[in-house]
Amino acid sequence: MTERSHESHENVPSRQRRRFAGISSRAYEHPADRSALVALRKLSGFDTVFKTLSGLLPERSLRLLFLSDSVRVSDAQFVHLNDMLRDACYILDLEKVPPMYVNQDPQPNAMCIGLDEPIIVVTTGLVELLDEEEMRAVIGHEVGHALSGHAVYRTILLFLTNIALKVAWIPLGNVAIMAIVTALREWFRKSELSADRAGLLVGQDLQASMRGLMKIAGGNHLHEMNVDAFLAQADEYEKGGDLRDSVLKILNLLPRSHPFTTVRAAELKKWSETRDYQRIMDGHYPRRDEDKDTSVTDSFRESAAHYADTVRSSKDPLMKLVGDIAGGAGDLGGKLRDKFTGQGSGGAAGKGGATDGSAGSAGPQEPRNPDEPGAAGS
Repeated sequence: MTERSHESHENVPSRQRRRFAGISSRAYEHPADRSALVALRKLSGFDTVFKTLSGLLPERSLRLLFLSDSVRVSDAQFVHLNDMLRDACYILDLEKVPPMYVNQDPQPNAMCIGLDEPIIVVTTGLVELLDEEEMRAVIGHEVGHALSGHAVYRTILLFLTNIALKVAWIPLGNVAIMAIVTALREWFRKSELSADRAGLLVGQDLQASMRGLMKIAGGNHLHEMNVDAFLAQADEYEKGGDLRDSVLKILNLLPRSHPFTTVRAAELKKWSETRDYQRIMDGHYPRRDEDKDTSVTDSFRESAAHYADTVRSSKDPLMKLVGDIAGGAGDLGGKLRDKFTGQGSGGAAGKGGATDGSAGSAGPQEPRNPDEPGAAGS
């Protein structure tokens, strides 16, 4: 969108926001998301493959469906959403404004789909739930998806998920498709963290982004909710329990396309406090005209460094165990047993006492310090 086209808006928000001319999506992409996208973009014949695949995907049908059975945002319909959409595209310097539709659905949701050109869909449940600043962050989130090229992979994920349901009765066929779907979901969860960052760059109001995520989790009851307490839930979720809980967290997450809401809020707040975010706000960020020179190796290296740092700093019992293994910690068998049972490695059992859970557990045990690594709870 050009400067002149933006000036022609009749209802430009009064609060001034920074514009990021020529910004590359690499500026806000999560490291895991970015390395996957860079590799795909560098893959020879990638565009040809997906143009061929587009003939098999029901994209034209989806466009006709939304055109015929939803309300298209424009200067005549949902004008306030149209202003937010054009403003978001202006801030992230997305030249072509994607079509946006409001779909009747009480479930709060939004998505950006499409192979040739992205389209954005928001539900009435979301429109009714969020205030103007919260909605601005959501629209920025979806525009971030469009700028990153996520719409292509999101469409494929929806298509393959639908195929998996249809061939669920064929054991091997379902297993093969679900393996791809699971991998795409893992990538897409990371892409949601990237888009949350884009939403913050558009809205430039961290509290509004936090409120929006809280409402998605708990409904329109802000007077009953607190941002700090909500973020404390994410901390408790990450470090709570033993290794069994870590496994349950993974199982709970696998079927989801989005990360858990408290985790998204904590991740976004953490990113907002980084030097990377401040540099973007100061006008120092990667430009999209430099994307062709991006090194796949450097992107993978950055992604690997991010995961290593995540393992080191994580409070999750499983991640701590992975860190211990990577660090060559001794008595790994004992550590694995203790983390699964929620017990510490100290005490009588660790000093030659009973280890089979019989004699050692006959009498009362001393209270355990809740901060002890092997203790259950947070």
